[in-house]
Amino acid sequence: MRQAIRARKKRIFDIIQIGNRNDWPSRLFDIVLIVLILLNLFIAIFATFDSSRPYHGLIERIDLVTVLAFTAEYLLRLWTAEFLYPTAGPLRATVKYMTSFNGIIDLLSFFPYYLPVFLPQGAVAFRMFRVVRILRLFQVNAYYDALNVIGAVLRSKRDQLVSSIFIILVLMTASSLIMYGLEHEAQPEVFANAFSGMWWAVSTLLTVGYGDIYPVTVAGRVFGTILTFLGVGMVAIPTGILSAGFVEQYRRLEKLDSVGTDVRFVRLEIDQAHPWRGQRVDQLPLPPDLVPAVIQRGDRTLLPKGEEVLLSGDGLVLAADASRDELGIGLQRVVLRSRNPWVGRLIRELDISRRTLIVLVRRDGRLLVPDGSLRLREGDTVLLYTHRYVPTDQSE
Repeated sequence: MRQAIRARKKRIFDIIQIGNRNDWPSRLFDIVLIVLILLNLFIAIFATFDSSRPYHGLIERIDLVTVLAFTAEYLLRLWTAEFLYPTAGPLRATVKYMTSFNGIIDLLSFFPYYLPVFLPQGAVAFRMFRVVRILRLFQVNAYYDALNVIGAVLRSKRDQLVSSIFIILVLMTASSLIMYGLEHEAQPEVFANAFSGMWWAVSTLLTVGYGDIYPVTVAGRVFGTILTFLGVGMVAIPTGILSAGFVEQYRRLEKLDSVGTDVRFVRLEIDQAHPWRGQRVDQLPLPPDLVPAVIQRGDRTLLPKGEEVLLSGDGLVLAADASRDELGIGLQRVVLRSRNPWVGRLIRELDISRRTLIVLVRRDGRLLVPDGSLRLREGDTVLLYTHRYVPTDQSE
């Protein structure tokens, strides 16, 4: 009974995670979730128009349905969090998900809807907090690599961006003080203090130019002209940094297919009499040159992380060095050398496509579970898996 409940929980976890092409319930869940997110955001925007008043009742019902769906999804993710963090216990895994970035976004996407029920006196104020539902759009980010590139670029270029922003802030402060000194006597009400000059410096340096505050003295106009030219250059610095970061990031993704060596595969049928039936993947007596690549269980393809137990009827695909891939599986083996940029980095920090997963990490003859907190070292052997269908028939 206990194993049946755990198996059902694991199946629910597989469904609510990002699905592969062959797992139609999971794919359908992904599609429905994205539609609900976009629908929820649409009605939040549409409700601000006067023309939406005749549809107020329909908007409220759609809002309720989407919020209930988000609530159910959040509860399911809490219930299955132990599979998301397999190295932590059930309680600790639940807490880790609740305090994670995605967990907080999931909670904020529906929780403000219920606040007026518990505190009716603050219904108007709580309704304003429901605008945080727009954060739910971050969930769509999990399904598209183009959006993930933005986060990767910002992380990789954060030091350069902070430096450029610091330079802009210093220039704004200096310009504010100078303009205050030049314009205060001519316009004591406009440039009343250094903060008035700061507003002018912001609008000028960022090339906005609202025109509500401007210099009238000759010296002030000359300085304003110089600062305008400097502003064009200052804005170009972070723009250039981000542009270079995008180019580098896409080049990394393009080169990913050429990294590593080809591997050959062999498929084993695990039947009732097989000695590996009932054993964990990380305890299999495999030679050093073989690694478990995928487990085919029914119509599903599982990526072994070490804790999976082989069942009767499973198809275990083992990988080894070869000149070509006979099964058409997107798997590559990478041996990390000293100059490899992945050495010393956490798996969750790697600049790889979301369609590519790290299946196994072999270190000193041991198989390690490649969760996001694992830090790669020199000499590690990393097996990469690109989402593609794994056929059960090996015939040409």
